[in-house]
Amino acid sequence: MEPTQPISRPKVKILGRHFHLPGSRWLRMILGVAMIVGGLLGFLPILGFWMIPVGLLILSVDIPAVRRGRRKLSVWWGRRRQAGKQAPSEPTS
Repeated sequence: MEPTQPISRPKVKILGRHFHLPGSRWLRMILGVAMIVGGLLGFLPILGFWMIPVGLLILSVDIPAVRRGRRKLSVWWGRRRQAGKQAPSEPTS
């Protein structure tokens, strides 16, 4: 009998921390859509507009169009940070 590899659950990285997502694709889809809908109701107590990007991040695991958008944003952000680090400081008079 061959040893089987444990099935790894999807995870996302936010602010340097990894968060595990549900293993079921449908559960991730429901959770992502629920977060976005909850974010649209962000003016209510408990819910907040922060839920929209989190919902999109969850959906990016399974939906290629959302994944491309997340990747483009990630590359843009990385280039922006690099440009800020490499900018020469202006001499003071």
